[in-house]
Amino acid sequence: MTIHELDFYFPFFVFLYGLMVSIPLNIPSLMDKAEEIFPRQLIDQFNAHRKLAMICLYVGGLWSLQNITI
Repeated sequence: MTIHELDFYFPFFVFLYGLMVSIPLNIPSLMDKAEEIFPRQLIDQFNAHRKLAMICLYVGGLWSLQNITI
């Protein structure tokens, strides 16, 4: 993999991270299920990444669109 290929794919990874963390955090039924299954410390750690996930979702989405259109 060259640096140019990595430069093309990186925004998609950023967007996917934001998407994968934001979706469960914003669906109450998934959070209720997670609170039943996982320990409280893991849920708190997951919630601490909420802002980072939203930033990654927004920036990664715009950056991915820029890579697609150019």
